[in-house]
Amino acid sequence: MRIGFDAKRAFFNSTGLGNYSRDSIRVLSKHFPLNQYFLYTPKAKENIRLSFLQNRENTFVRTPFSFLGNLFKNYWRTSDIVKDLQQDEIDIFHGLSHELPLAIEKTNIKSVVTIHDLIFIRYPHLFSAIDRKIYLKKFQSACNRADKIIAISQQTKSDIIEFLKIEATKIEVVYQGCNKVFQSSISEEKIIEVFKKYKLPQNFLLNVGTIEERKNLLTILKSIKELPTQQLVVIGKGTDYKNKCQKYISDNNLQNRITFLSGLELEEMAAIYQKAEIMIYPSVFEGFGIPILESLFCKTPVITSKGGCFSETGGNHSIYINPLSVSEITAAITTVKSDSKLRQQMIEEGYKYSQNFTDEKVAQNLHKIYTSL
Repeated sequence: MRIGFDAKRAFFNSTGLGNYSRDSIRVLSKHFPLNQYFLYTPKAKENIRLSFLQNRENTFVRTPFSFLGNLFKNYWRTSDIVKDLQQDEIDIFHGLSHELPLAIEKTNIKSVVTIHDLIFIRYPHLFSAIDRKIYLKKFQSACNRADKIIAISQQTKSDIIEFLKIEATKIEVVYQGCNKVFQSSISEEKIIEVFKKYKLPQNFLLNVGTIEERKNLLTILKSIKELPTQQLVVIGKGTDYKNKCQKYISDNNLQNRITFLSGLELEEMAAIYQKAEIMIYPSVFEGFGIPILESLFCKTPVITSKGGCFSETGGNHSIYINPLSVSEITAAITTVKSDSKLRQQMIEEGYKYSQNFTDEKVAQNLHKIYTSL
């Protein structure tokens, strides 16, 4: 098959949607090498996380063919790209992040779109009115026109059915995986190097994700206040919400117990995961929750939120709490740290559960969708 991808975010996004795009391309091109994979992007920006492409003879980067497409890149991505897909004789086109080009349904090219979440509908106060309107129009249009929809969790599938009124038979749940570096053991030498570089404490809790209201860092900080000697490492870029968190840290004299990091290499992140006592992930809502899976692969016990998609990602041996309850989070941290038998069970069973999300299984599940079309 000749498979095309909307690869803009693979080149330009460093987190969530970018990671999903890169990992999908990486696992498919490795495990199904007889296909040809075409990555369509407005510009082929250099990205170290796409370095695997250098060893793949079955992947091809495509930028706009036409003068008009190069001049008006948004127009190319939303419409004019269809001409390029036809010229490349694409069999399947996969919109990896909520969108499909207009009029692709009028061609012989089969289309797949991945929907990650509908947070903008569930939590409208977190988005501007204009963004909500644009997202709804794009998501609804893509779902209506796609031959197949991939939801990254049962929770997302349920939301697509409820909010976008799409028939369940059109939607397949295909869980995502995570970068290979989190699935591999990091050497002790590398761990020592990372800890020295960032001056990290020896014992710490970990939180990973964009520092925004939905991710709920402030509630973690309130729990840290209740645990007098506890250290916390936070990995993620900040938004305005980070200022609110930093004010709380300052007001409560927590400066020496909270470490903020961002812009790390993936191997550095994996080293920190592997040494963390516990991953604390009390997000209010997610489509999947990749940091949970990264933790399980790194043999780090997880405390995360009840409900939503979290149990799909975290399995039966993570601990689930009310994400807005300081007392529940504090009690869960205390329990895991004080019960070595429980902690070891969480590590062992969590790692076993993570094997449901290996590269090979993710690739097989994606490829099954393509072959069905």
